[in-house]
Amino acid sequence: MSQRRPTVKGSLSFSNPAVRAWLFQIIAILVVIGIAIYLIHNTITNLNSRGITSGFAFLDRAAGFGIVQHLIDYEQGDTYGRVFFVGLLNTLLVSALCIVFASFIGFFLGLCRLSENWLLRKLSTIYIETFRNIPPLLQIFFWYFAVLRNLPGPRQAIGAMDLLFLSNRGLYIPSPQLGEGLWAFIGTIVFALAISIGLYRFNKAHQIKTGQLRRTWPTALGLIIVLPLLAHWVFGAALHWDIPHLRGFNFQGGMVLIPELAALTIALSVYTSAFIAEIIRSGIQSVPYGQHEAARSLGLPNPVTLRQVIIPQALRVIIPPLTSQYLNIAKNSSLAAAIGYPDMVSLFAGTVLNQTGQAIETIAITMSVYLIISLSISLLMNIYNRRIALIER
Repeated sequence: MSQRRPTVKGSLSFSNPAVRAWLFQIIAILVVIGIAIYLIHNTITNLNSRGITSGFAFLDRAAGFGIVQHLIDYEQGDTYGRVFFVGLLNTLLVSALCIVFASFIGFFLGLCRLSENWLLRKLSTIYIETFRNIPPLLQIFFWYFAVLRNLPGPRQAIGAMDLLFLSNRGLYIPSPQLGEGLWAFIGTIVFALAISIGLYRFNKAHQIKTGQLRRTWPTALGLIIVLPLLAHWVFGAALHWDIPHLRGFNFQGGMVLIPELAALTIALSVYTSAFIAEIIRSGIQSVPYGQHEAARSLGLPNPVTLRQVIIPQALRVIIPPLTSQYLNIAKNSSLAAAIGYPDMVSLFAGTVLNQTGQAIETIAITMSVYLIISLSISLLMNIYNRRIALIER
């Protein structure tokens, strides 16, 4: 009577689970590579049949169009490569502004949701439930078309001290111009900060050694104010201000914050702050109530308890979902194309694509930019999360 031979562990037979797992993975990789080769070959064939040249040589050609907002010098004769940097900086600008404003508003609303004041608690609830349930694109349209575009024209602009002017063309503010005393001003600021940090460490060591508290901030504040003023008196002004003024049908000089930037910043900040508020609220509520009672038994006031006891423990719950909201801000900034704000999508995936016909290159560049921005935000937030993580010993 024949007996079945036992399967030897580690054999190369198909009945071995490890062998099957590796085989299926190799097949999957080969299928993916095959699909990629087919798509690339098909794309190249179609481009050649239509006479469309591929590559990134178009970045050196002159753009020939103007851009209403640019953080670096730009003229119509500049190249498409210059347009790329203009769009990139505009995208980073609106993303950074929205992250800062949404964080502050969301943190305040999150605290209001937990307030013992009935009015603050209800108003914050209404704010959150209203704005987080309205699509961000509709909010952008509301602020742009219903609010900012209905402001008075330049001749009837709302002014403040003849320095700020608000109209339907945007907010005109004084523009800083570099002066001859700039480097002396920066040097005195750095020197004052270095002295202040050294003084703080010395006073901290003195307090640990003797128990006597010495306040650092009066001396540090005096140094930071007096030394730059002295540099201004000796070496001249670090900055000169170009004041906007009405000339003809519009303002000349100064710096303008266009309505598209304002509408996008307000809408995305308001929308995202509603989600951040709920993240802050849930993070604070995740801290056991015994921590509140322990701080209260020590006689700590509520602000100190929140700042020194509750928030540090809540951050380990807050940071991961907060990172997702920051990523959403960066990605939602692409909605700027709907109102004509010159960001990466509007400039590169819109105007440049239409003029050059380089659809694959322009879309690939735009997608890569948003990918790099998102990965950078994730990296920074993960580094911060590791630094503030509670380590159990």
